Amino acid sequence: MTLSVAIRHQLPGFALDVRFDAPPGVTVLFGRSGSGKTSIVNAVAGLLRPDDGRVAVDGDVLLDTARNVWMPPHRRRLGYVFQEARLFPHMTVRQNLLYGRWFAPRNARAEDPDHVIDMLGIVHLLGRRPAALSGGERQRVAIGRALLAAPRLILADEPLAALDDARKSEILPYLERLRDEVAIPILYVTHSAAEVARLATSVVALQDGRVIRQGPAAEVLADPGVAPAGIRAVGAVLTAQVVAHHADGLTEVRAGSDTLFLPHVPQTAGDTLRIRIAAQEVILASKRPEGLSALNIVEGEVHSIRPGSGPGALVSVHCSGGTLLARVTQRSLATLGLAEGSKCFAVIKTVAIAPEDIGG
Repeated sequence: MTLSVAIRHQLPGFALDVRFDAPPGVTVLFGRSGSGKTSIVNAVAGLLRPDDGRVAVDGDVLLDTARNVWMPPHRRRLGYVFQEARLFPHMTVRQNLLYGRWFAPRNARAEDPDHVIDMLGIVHLLGRRPAALSGGERQRVAIGRALLAAPRLILADEPLAALDDARKSEILPYLERLRDEVAIPILYVTHSAAEVARLATSVVALQDGRVIRQGPAAEVLADPGVAPAGIRAVGAVLTAQVVAHHADGLTEVRAGSDTLFLPHVPQTAGDTLRIRIAAQEVILASKRPEGLSALNIVEGEVHSIRPGSGPGALVSVHCSGGTLLARVTQRSLATLGLAEGSKCFAVIKTVAIAPEDIGG
């Protein structure tokens, strides 16, 4: 099942003009606040009627201004997960979950409630009311309620924005399971590069109401020209396989032919990980360094150099496991003699890779 979106709409301060197709999986709308992400989701949901456009889910047209087609929100069969869970406070978790089933068409393929409850890890919460839940628990229940309404598409508008870091780390593994185990496409809004790296099947990067890049997360986040969340959010995504866990609390993984050491992860040997490495945490060397405390030293080749408006530059380095980005000064590049095509070594501190940047 796929989502096709083409929207033009005049908003205060800028014009929204986007066109993209969302394949199965999690399509992330990624960009700064005010780039048009929520307006797109609201147009898909029917909460915003755009000046011009067409929206279709698996060929079923929800909106087509050229043909004067506009399906009202309650008939679109979409699940919407907001920043706040918006659960019914007088109902138990079980009652909130089952409430969504009232809106499922009789002939619709519905998710098995027991599977949803198990997948979201909320079986021990069924008898509680929302006031007795943490923020992360409430969001998991809200996702379950949306799933059990048998939607053909789930819309998630920054569902982790209201949570602290601990609650975000708690719920991200459940969102990864949702991506991998449920055959319903998800349109997910965020300005967090870590969430993009961990969850996205496809990324639509937005800036001032326009699509500036679309594609797999690893490709979009590794593009030096895409920094919709700010230069400090720029980073690369590597795919690696868990090799072993060591007694000193480190996990050994392999990305391409390179061995990396990470803080301990819960995955087992053979499992595949996504690892986001921020550009500001990568140091470059023209020769293999020795006598360093950093455990991760990766050989590569400079692919591109993008000078910044100040003294810095963003360097793209091709390695056996993918592409790394490094933020360095232009003076350092000149001192090292690095240019496009130069061999180099990327140095990454193990402790600089945060747990929220490592996902299944």
